Amino acid sequence: MCRAVKYKNTSNVRIDKCMRKLIKNLKTYTNLEIVGCCCGHKKYPLTIIIKFDEEFLDLVSGVIIPRKRNFYKKDKQGYYFIPEVENDRKQKEN
Repeated sequence: MCRAVKYKNTSNVRIDKCMRKLIKNLKTYTNLEIVGCCCGHKKYPLTIIIKFDEEFLDLVSGVIIPRKRNFYKKDKQGYYFIPEVENDRKQKEN
């Protein structure tokens, strides 16, 4: 996992540096349509959002995301997370 960074206007601006090789390999060797990803920055679970048929889901947790965009929400500290994935993780802990 990498530390949270403020991205500049460069290529791969929405891919965390520590995930770029993984995402590149997934795109090269699979037919997955990857629409978002985040390493979690040691605070939240790693997520890779894919479009599967007409649904979106987190490839890592298997949680279906009921939105077609704006998958990530920002917490008070500025970290992005997916509420459904975080809720699923908390339920499994209890």
